[in-house]
Amino acid sequence: MDIVRLKVTDRAREVIEMLKKEHGELVFNQSGGCCDGTAPMCYEKGDFYVPSRNVKLGEICGCEFFMDKDQFEYFRHSQVTIDVKEEKSAFGNSFSVEIDHGYQFITKSRIFTDEEYNELKSREEI
Repeated sequence: MDIVRLKVTDRAREVIEMLKKEHGELVFNQSGGCCDGTAPMCYEKGDFYVPSRNVKLGEICGCEFFMDKDQFEYFRHSQVTIDVKEEKSAFGNSFSVEIDHGYQFITKSRIFTDEEYNELKSREEI
């Protein structure tokens, strides 16, 4: 069984690749709240300092994806899929680079089955 914690939709992949051409290397971070809400935020890699308390969920399209430690506790038993929607306003993610192109990254998730969770646990990814 090949279980992954982090996935990306085809549409989000297209937007990420477009952003990489424009901005170079990118990094994603999903905080536990504050002014950027809990949306996944995309930054130019050199423009964002990843807090040491954050958990690396994995990579999408060659970009590291981090999540606030407290936020991760809610997603610990979940597979996270990064998607994108058209968004004309900057509400909730005005610091994220995709907003200037009329998009917003969003998180979708599903709870792992017991079998999937146990496999991740055996690989020490939990």
